[in-house]
Amino acid sequence: MSTPRFPIPQGTLDMLILQILALEPAHGYGIAQRLDQISRSVVQVNQGSLYPALHRLEQKEWLQAEWKQSETGRDAKFYSLTRAGRKQLAVEKESWAKLTGAVQLIFDEGGN
Repeated sequence: MSTPRFPIPQGTLDMLILQILALEPAHGYGIAQRLDQISRSVVQVNQGSLYPALHRLEQKEWLQAEWKQSETGRDAKFYSLTRAGRKQLAVEKESWAKLTGAVQLIFDEGGN
């Protein structure tokens, strides 16, 4: 039985990219693979969303990019977190924890 896939809720892609890159630098395809792997194939991200998000995060100076050779021998743009990116990830995690805690309280109150 296959795992159902869900689109990433709006506003969470940046946070997920920052978290993946907190683990290690990666190129775009590698980021998509890690999201798929870590989420056990539940979280999927398409290139049409991923690459504009990477560009946006780079413009905000939360990421820096460097061209390197990938594991396939081709040149790829590898992204890594900046100090500002690490700070933003901490802010995002705190906000996410508050939101999910509040949603859980609402679910718990419903009793079902």
